Parts: sequence; structure tokens; C-alpha cells
Amino acid sequence: MSNALLLAEPEPATRGFLERHLRQDGFDVVEALDGEAVELLEVTRPALVLAADSLAADLCRAADVPIIVLGPPDSDAVDRVRAFDGGCDDYVARPFHYEELLARIRAVLRRVSPPETDRMAVGDLLIDRAARRVTIRGAPVFLAAKEYELLVKLAEEPVRVFTKEQLLREVWGFRSLGRTRTLDSHASRLRRKLAAAGGDFVRNVWGVGYSLTD
Repeated sequence: MSNALLLAEPEPATRGFLERHLRQDGFDVVEALDGEAVELLEVTRPALVLAADSLAADLCRAADVPIIVLGPPDSDAVDRVRAFDGGCDDYVARPFHYEELLARIRAVLRRVSPPETDRMAVGDLLIDRAARRVTIRGAPVFLAAKEYELLVKLAEEPVRVFTKEQLLREVWGFRSLGRTRTLDSHASRLRRKLAAAGGDFVRNVWGVGYSLTD
């Protein structure tokens, strides 16, 4: 799960307090100043946004990112309902206790993130099976269907050498193997695409098969 957090808080003291403590708790905080929050959404692609209520509506319209609204001290039930109707994920009125806000941040992130079983990480390589998305250090890698299925199979046990026969049966469903270059050609294209994104993956163990890493 990404730990990038966009902090759109205009009040300097509150912004400084939150940035300091959120960084201590492991978040990569990006401050949004002077109305630049919407533009920063596209640049930073954060996992979550903390926003003052004056900015939340614009941010909700701008991107599909979970948003926790930091409301004013005089906020009431109507304000909360309007914020939720506008697309926010949680609403915390000021003054707030930092520990409660942190718990709400983590709860929202758990709720919007796919189960860990749907995410496979091998070094800098991340496979999000729920979204069928592959990234290396955050950069997307676009794979054909069988290239993706081959990668997922290898990532299940990254250092294991899968024989060609195993991969042809389990990825392609071949029953009679015969002579085919299907696996080798797909593995070669997969290796080139991962390498182009900066990843050194897919090992050809001569005469045996393939593994993802050594």
C-alpha cells in the first residue's frame, strides 16, 4: 500500500503539526499550498488526502482518491452529511486528537485497499491482482494477458525454478506438450518489458525452465 498522503490544510500551525507527526508515523507527506491541491493530485497520486472542508469538494470532483475532511469547530450534522454526499470518506471536526485522526486514516486505507493476498511484491516489482496492474518502482508495466499470467505464476515462488512443462500446463493449459516456442517467446517479451521499466527479472535456467529471481 502506498504511504503518500496529500495534506491540503491552509492553516500553517495545523499543517506543520500534522506533517511532523504523520512523517514520524511513516507517511510520505506532500503539502498542498495556495490552491495547488487539485494539480498535485495528478502529480503525486496519493493514497489518501487530508483536506480542509473548503477544499474537499473540489478534490472529490477531481480524482477518485479517499479524502478525510478536517471540518471547522462549529460543524454540525448537516456539514457532515453534505461532505459525505460530496464523496468524502470520513469527516473529523476540529479540534481533533491526533491519535484518533491517525486511526481514521489507517481505517480508510484498509477499507479502500485490496486484500494483501491480491498484492504480490518481489523487490521493486508490485503485482496488484485485483486491478491486474504491474508496476516497478511505481512505473506501470503493460503486459499482454499470457505475459501477465506467466509473471503471476513465477511471482508465487520467485526463486523457484518452474520447469517448462509445469508452466505450459499451468499457464497455457497444455496437456500434450510436444515442441513449442510459446513459453520461450512469452518469457522473452516479459523480460524485455520488465527490463525497460528498470527491473532485472525472469531468469532462464538453461535446459530446465524459468524463475523470477535468483
